[in-house]
Amino acid sequence: MLTDIVQNEPFLTDEELAERFQVSVQTVRLDRLALGIPEVRERIKAVAKMQRANVRTLDATEVIGEIIDLEFNTYGISILDVGTEHVFAKTKMMRGHHLFAQANSLAIALMDTDVAVTATADVRFLRPVLQGERLVCKAVVESGKRDRIQVRVITKAGDDVVFEGTFLVVRLRKWEEGTNHEVGS
Repeated sequence: MLTDIVQNEPFLTDEELAERFQVSVQTVRLDRLALGIPEVRERIKAVAKMQRANVRTLDATEVIGEIIDLEFNTYGISILDVGTEHVFAKTKMMRGHHLFAQANSLAIALMDTDVAVTATADVRFLRPVLQGERLVCKAVVESGKRDRIQVRVITKAGDDVVFEGTFLVVRLRKWEEGTNHEVGS
């Protein structure tokens, strides 16, 4: 049963699995090890690696967070664990540009093209994010066509919405063709 659940829901933590099976966390860890099931971080990395290969608009190193689900021109999900490199040393609060970059790179990754950029962004930072929190960013295409899409993005830390925004992402047709840098219509 553990193997089946983890295959269907690979992002469940040992704590969540323990609660589901009504056993101790230690029991889940021992069973998981005996069955050769990696810990949640390794499962996330494996799924993200498969999804990363699907992204056309960005290089893997340009995506902020780990894309764990992506369907072009429809929706995407990424996860970012907030580490020391993302926060101010004094307050341990996340720097806003990292939060924005996770949402922005996910919005751009949704476009099924080779070259795309953000034309506009209307964003709101709703509460500070602290070191150690896990951010789950969900992006949904609200409208669009081949050359431009409007993407609604919501980022949560646990149950709290910490960031929301609407991004207009446009395809750069002329750039793809190698002539000049005009935005697609």
